[in-house]
Amino acid sequence: MAEDGNRPRILLLATGGTISMQVDRALGGAVPRLTGREILDAIPGVDEVAAVEVREFGRFPGPHMTLERMWELRSAIQGALAEGFTGVVVTHGTDTIEETAYLLDRSLPPGPPVVITGAMRNASELSWDGPLNLMAAIEVAASPEARGRGTMVVMDEQIVQGAEVVKTHTEKAGTFDSPNWGPLGVVDHGRALFYRESRRKPVLSPPAPVTPVDLVKIVAGMDARLVECSLASGARGIVLEALGRGNVPVAVVPGVRAWADAGRPIVITSRSLRGRVLDAYAYPGGGHELREMGAIFADHMTGQQARIELMLALGLHGDDGEAIRTVVEAGRYEH
Repeated sequence: MAEDGNRPRILLLATGGTISMQVDRALGGAVPRLTGREILDAIPGVDEVAAVEVREFGRFPGPHMTLERMWELRSAIQGALAEGFTGVVVTHGTDTIEETAYLLDRSLPPGPPVVITGAMRNASELSWDGPLNLMAAIEVAASPEARGRGTMVVMDEQIVQGAEVVKTHTEKAGTFDSPNWGPLGVVDHGRALFYRESRRKPVLSPPAPVTPVDLVKIVAGMDARLVECSLASGARGIVLEALGRGNVPVAVVPGVRAWADAGRPIVITSRSLRGRVLDAYAYPGGGHELREMGAIFADHMTGQQARIELMLALGLHGDDGEAIRTVVEAGRYEH
């Protein structure tokens, strides 16, 4: 373990988000302003936990994080770990933490911990949660028990696995959770306490993710127009956030068939918050028919997680449909 004296060496990569924001009254709302160092300086006692070096990756609102920026962030993390840092903490906009956390957790080997954090309140608000969240993230990254657990999200003193994390509320501090399995643990009075093992799939590390991959939510009475337009526009793959166990209205089926006939991957998830998809229904538009046409079922993944998974699988396996199916449908996690 790389240490500075008796303190772990932690790199803080600041990417922006609400944790860096202050209200600009002329513009009418919060905008990114604070540097990573300015946020860190708001935390009393952090030097007793770790020796923290700050690097500015950018000051992006969550919606400005693209797949390309996420992949650049991954490269910056790899470089930091190669330098011997004990762990890496990333400050990030909460709107897209789910995607970045999933990408990092699936594509980085589980060695030194990578911990993502942010804030649900900006620095102009009385209840700014940035300093507390950042302190907790540093405490997790500095904990020997965090090693080997991959990428985690630490918010509101909860520790959640990166490949499981879902933003469940638009504004509450405790918004980030793993709906199917719950948090890995908590941060309590400066100590990271882990209560279960991390669920891990084999690392998926292509040269780069492949884009574009579209995500379409299925609703009652829907037809195939959006699904067919995605194919016609040149998308490399599509994820359908289907109904229930993974079913679609009958009028959507021709769009699924068009994707299958084109030999491009179509992945099925559920719009439900919990549970997994399964080809249990054999009526027209049911999951059984979709699987018979060649659709890939994404187990417990949310739509946004399955989209990242498909991008990584396409980057690793190209147009090899069976290899992509094997990756995405590997729903039984290693322990």
